[in-house]
Amino acid sequence: MSSARSVPTQIPVRGELAESVSSADYPLSGESIVCFAGEDWWYHHPHSKNHILKRLAKHNRVLFVNSITMGLPSISNPDFFHKIRRKLRSYLRWLRKAPEGLWVMTPINVPMYGSSAIRSLNRLLLTVQLRLVMFLLNLRQPIVWVAIPTAADVASSLGAKLLVYQVSDKYDVNEDSALSRAVIREMDSRLKQHAAVVMYSGRKLFEEAEPRHRYFLEQAVDYERFAKLPPGTPADIAAIPRPVLGYVGAADWYTMDVALIEQVAKARPDWHWVFIGSKSNVVRLSAPNIHFLGSKSYADLPRYYQHIDVCVLPWVQNNAFTNYGSAIKVREYLATGKPVVISPLYEYLHTSGVRIYRSPDEFISLVEKALAYDTPWERQVRQDAVRNCTWDVRAREVASLFRRLLDGRDAPEAKPWCDEQRQSVACSEKTDLACGPLNAA
Repeated sequence: MSSARSVPTQIPVRGELAESVSSADYPLSGESIVCFAGEDWWYHHPHSKNHILKRLAKHNRVLFVNSITMGLPSISNPDFFHKIRRKLRSYLRWLRKAPEGLWVMTPINVPMYGSSAIRSLNRLLLTVQLRLVMFLLNLRQPIVWVAIPTAADVASSLGAKLLVYQVSDKYDVNEDSALSRAVIREMDSRLKQHAAVVMYSGRKLFEEAEPRHRYFLEQAVDYERFAKLPPGTPADIAAIPRPVLGYVGAADWYTMDVALIEQVAKARPDWHWVFIGSKSNVVRLSAPNIHFLGSKSYADLPRYYQHIDVCVLPWVQNNAFTNYGSAIKVREYLATGKPVVISPLYEYLHTSGVRIYRSPDEFISLVEKALAYDTPWERQVRQDAVRNCTWDVRAREVASLFRRLLDGRDAPEAKPWCDEQRQSVACSEKTDLACGPLNAA
């Protein structure tokens, strides 16, 4: 994504946002929303907050606060300086308006939360910057949406009319941060205690949560983008012989099953692995049939899928962090209609059209079957599994949830599989939300 412009002065900004659109037929309209995201708008592919907030921004004033980090990895980690450089580039943008209509801010802070003194300093730095930006953008009594535990110290300082907390990962087992698990748990617990609703973006996270004010905010997909792949294949992937096993997303050291990839690449030298996305310096894979193409824009991804024969998720098994993951990329895989072979991620154990392996031999067998016997009917099953699970539906669901809370009504406890109770909250139209599993494939 690219920014549209920097904030020049106070008056034009306030004047522009004063014209924010208000729609009587949308569940949430004319409100101010400040979201503490767990990712950076400028260099991550869109997560759930990006997709939902750019839709809510059509009817409300929205400030997307880039990740204030969960703490850096140790200085001995090969990715340490890469993360520092990337964050500094984001700091230089500070406040920009994105083409999607919302404002994106990268507040300056100290990326450490283990010390109480530094946490106090960060609270002061963040509060001052955010209060200034909220004044410039005319954001008053906002809905504060927190999606990262380290925002706990500042979330209560912004005059929020509503505090909501989104839990997307098992934060306290994140291996990419040197921050103490005890500190993360304390922040997480505090946010859960004070939030009007806790939205869980993973089935396992939701099922293990305390019943009080929990809500299952299921992931979704930009269905039309991936279901209708455009003609033309980028030259870098077109040059790679087929069949191609494709992985789209960051290749992080704590998620990738390097041993499995190496074993399969050696056993099937005619299969070519293609990784599209950033790669951790810790991940060291080298073979004639393993290709890293680097990061690509979100808009270009559909063209890359044209050349992929089987979409794969070779994540490590028996890992606390990945076991709780909900991997939006799997929904994007399904939307393309391509065969999908993944590790046993809890989120998708019962999702139609997904092939799940538990050993390298089983991975090879499932890929062989996908390459040899895939049918138009199976492609249809995969696409049908996510066809009605779109971000438009999910954004309206969130808008309805926030409206209900602002009106003083309790949030219903939405359950997995998009049940009838959740459908009645999400939409006023006859929108099919049957986006849960049908039969295990």
